[in-house]
Amino acid sequence: MRQPAPAVFIDRDGTLMEEVHYCRDAALVRLFEGVPDALHALKNAGFKTVLVTNQSGIAKGIISPEDYETVHARLMELLGPDTLDAVYMSPEADGVPSTRRKPAPGMLFEAVRDLALDLSRSWMIGDKDIDVECGVNAGIPGILVRTGHGHAAHGRSARHIAATFAEATTWLLSHVSHAQTEPLRA
Repeated sequence: MRQPAPAVFIDRDGTLMEEVHYCRDAALVRLFEGVPDALHALKNAGFKTVLVTNQSGIAKGIISPEDYETVHARLMELLGPDTLDAVYMSPEADGVPSTRRKPAPGMLFEAVRDLALDLSRSWMIGDKDIDVECGVNAGIPGILVRTGHGHAAHGRSARHIAATFAEATTWLLSHVSHAQTEPLRA
């Protein structure tokens, strides 16, 4: 029987790609330096990589579902194959009660169920306090990155604060032992 894998849950806008207020144009998708390599490093260390993104622009009518799909397709093209194991998106508007919209942990719990993940060995990385709080609400540590909205975030609940996603990944992999990410053998 396969042991559940640990995961790194990752915010999209401002974490993997440059923050564009309600990005609806695929031409504006620009990755931060080192993102594909950092995702591959996480996967090589035994982590599943799961994108979790709030997209309130859909509920507000600023972004259409088609805009979101076009932007997402461009992101995946730039990231390259085998970088993300799954993507979860919450289209609910700010202030609307939701068990999925970050900082609520619903998207993380869905991924745990769908992918057979081990939360006890998982992490959350994002550029907003709500990203870190989402991890805390799911019982996992978070890393705040200073890209995107991260320069204005407090980071009080963060286990670590890094300049970029690539630096967050380097820190995480240097502070998590191989035994914490490797599936147990029977």
